[in-house]
Amino acid sequence: MKTVKINLNSIDAVKSFVNAVTKFDSDFDLVSGRYVIDAKSIMGIFSLDLSKPIDLNIHASDNIDDILAALKPYIV
Repeated sequence: MKTVKINLNSIDAVKSFVNAVTKFDSDFDLVSGRYVIDAKSIMGIFSLDLSKPIDLNIHASDNIDDILAALKPYIV
């Protein structure tokens, strides 16, 4: 598992982020305080406080470099 901080500061950023993570078979969790949300759930993401960076847990073993490259625009 790898954890990175991401910033989703607009509706368009959330939509493009969800489109990016759904291309991968790995599991992604967004952690904000005590809340853990599936990063592939657009409704779940909008339930979080998006005014500050959020932790993204990536549960992948082999294609982590491809995932990080695809998520580069959102990583803080």
